[in-house]
Amino acid sequence: MSERPQPLKAINKFFDGKEPWQIVTMTASSVLALVWAHSLYNAKESPTTRLRKEFFRWLRRVPIVRRKIEEKMNEIKADFRKDVAKRLAGVNVNRKLPENGLPSERVVEEIRDHLSLGSYDWKGGHVSGAVYHTNEDIYRVACDAYALTAYTNPLHADVFPGINKMEAEIVRMAINLFHGDDKCCGTVTTGGTESIMMACKAFRDRAYSKGISNPQMVLATTAHTAFDKAAQYLGISVVTVPVNPDTLTVDIEAVKKAIGRRTCLIVGSAPNFPYGTMDDIRALSNIALEYEIPLHVDACLGGFVACFMPDAGYPVPDFDFRLPGVASMSADTHKYGFAPKGTSVVLYRHEEYRHGQYTVTTDWPGGVYGSPTVNGSRAGGSIAACWASMMYIGKNRYVDMTREILQTTNYILEELRKIKGIFIFGKPATTVIAFGSKQFDIFKMADLLHKKGWSLNALQFPSGIHICVTHAHTAEGVAERFVNDTRVVAAECLKAGDAPVEGKMAIYGVAQGISDRSLVSDITKHFIDSMYYLPTEQDYDKK
Repeated sequence: MSERPQPLKAINKFFDGKEPWQIVTMTASSVLALVWAHSLYNAKESPTTRLRKEFFRWLRRVPIVRRKIEEKMNEIKADFRKDVAKRLAGVNVNRKLPENGLPSERVVEEIRDHLSLGSYDWKGGHVSGAVYHTNEDIYRVACDAYALTAYTNPLHADVFPGINKMEAEIVRMAINLFHGDDKCCGTVTTGGTESIMMACKAFRDRAYSKGISNPQMVLATTAHTAFDKAAQYLGISVVTVPVNPDTLTVDIEAVKKAIGRRTCLIVGSAPNFPYGTMDDIRALSNIALEYEIPLHVDACLGGFVACFMPDAGYPVPDFDFRLPGVASMSADTHKYGFAPKGTSVVLYRHEEYRHGQYTVTTDWPGGVYGSPTVNGSRAGGSIAACWASMMYIGKNRYVDMTREILQTTNYILEELRKIKGIFIFGKPATTVIAFGSKQFDIFKMADLLHKKGWSLNALQFPSGIHICVTHAHTAEGVAERFVNDTRVVAAECLKAGDAPVEGKMAIYGVAQGISDRSLVSDITKHFIDSMYYLPTEQDYDKK
């Protein structure tokens, strides 16, 4: 008989003299410990995050804590509803279908009334982002195209082949702008979030095909929140890496350290939404090639500006398919492509990647069903309006409009640098300028600018605000008004010193200090609820 291997001898010696129940207990404990360790390793959240969430979940079960939270949440919910009632005061609220349809003139009149309910002059360029141009001729072309195609559906390719052709042409034009070759491909989506979700699905499924059951994507803290949404929908883990505190671009060494056997995707922003800084896409491309991991470049916000910048006289680092590690890109035609809301493109280096985006059902009684994006039926009108906008504007006008936007951006940037009390975050790459203050509460400045009619984006971790410059800001006097108002407000804030902001903007500052982020989540859910709230007569009787 051959001698037992050394490991088995060691095991036998370890269990020598042990009672059967002790052996069973130790074996079971060891198995449970291994399962627990495996679950920690493969979890979608870090152990620290999970423990923190469990602690706050337990704390909220304490009766006195639960009551206090419920009281505060009810107050917040009531405040949100009061805001809605205030905005809609004097406006007819429709809860039922009219017995008889309204005349077309009345319908148009009511639509115009609804458009006037907001607090900001978006047509006058007082809003950060949101509305990317106010050119009436482009509006007319896009709206005429939509009117002609409003009831078309590219799902039925045999019925509406022209819509499919327009979609293919939008994709091919975008590929050429981003220096892709004939093998590159893509689809039109309903917006940047869907473009990002489609890319995440494509590379998640690629990871599945390689035997990775719980894939991860590596992205910077500044990457768009749509990646987190995609992770929640698609069951992907997120590994978040920091940005350089000075440049506010992704820490390249941190990306390398975060890559593991489960990494299915690396993300780079060109530029990112909070600060408008552009990650070092070339360095990320090199990492993607070294580790054989796809790199997705999110150019949703500024892609259709960056691609025209060189021709407009503004150099920009390579960020597109010229870099061999770039596997996919997302860019929004409804932003600086100047198309109406509801279109974006997601592009891939080759068809194999795009196939992972598709969903196909082969055994349904209704037939074989294949769909390229989240939606089955899609709005052919949106595709036609996007196509019409791109064809009507043409490259030369895109370049001219880009030049005008960049000139305005640089003017605002240089003037903001001169204002005492504020500083600029990083180096703006395209059209977003983010600024903060070390001498006063920046949210107080945002509140005062809001009172002067400016709608800006609030940032957190660290506190800041940004303006996304659009073609609407190039109108005569708009940029000058913004700079002058900011200068006046900064002086007021410096004079007030450390006085805290009050009112709605105070929420942004307070929210950052709440350790239990689930409370912030609950407040946000109540705010979203208020978007669907219709006030009743009782709301006005309470006043």
